[in-house]
Amino acid sequence: MDIKSAEFIVSNSEVSKCPNNNLPEYAFIGRSNVGKSSLINMLTGKKKLAKTSGKPGKTQLINHFLINKNWHLVDLPGYGYARVSKSTKKTFQKFITQYFEKRKQLVCGFVLVDIRHDPQPIDLEFMQWLGENLIPFSIVFTKADKLKPKAIENHIESYKTILLEFWEDMPNYFVTSSTKNMGKDELLGYIDNINQSLRSS
Repeated sequence: MDIKSAEFIVSNSEVSKCPNNNLPEYAFIGRSNVGKSSLINMLTGKKKLAKTSGKPGKTQLINHFLINKNWHLVDLPGYGYARVSKSTKKTFQKFITQYFEKRKQLVCGFVLVDIRHDPQPIDLEFMQWLGENLIPFSIVFTKADKLKPKAIENHIESYKTILLEFWEDMPNYFVTSSTKNMGKDELLGYIDNINQSLRSS
């Protein structure tokens, strides 16, 4: 899929105020500082579409971007360790779960995980919650350029070992690097295939 246009549509903290149309949505979420904004900018080919920051927790709203005039990419706040007040964190943790539970346009969530680290309880718990709520998702391993190929394999195997204790199959996953454009074609191709199947159904 070639991304010919990517435009910001709206930011808000209420699911009821998200765009009121039937365009399919793909939501990107992960722990703070996982490289989400960089990944979104890499996928869309727009360096400043999503705001990147050295400070974790920059995204604190539901951000909708219209891609190629026919689907929405949704940038969600990071869960976990953002340096924001407890009241702010409670607010956006609540609307994150509301978004996933109530947004009928949502086709797939992409849970971003830094491939350099061992499986983190908060990531595993969030995936578990998505599974229990029957919300389709894929794992996106980020920052793969920081590791050698063998180390990448080992980290993915660690995830498989843990996830297969709870899941019948390993969830669909992608290995990406924003600086090397790694995984871009695979991820966009996956979205494109889903969009095509939705149009033909």
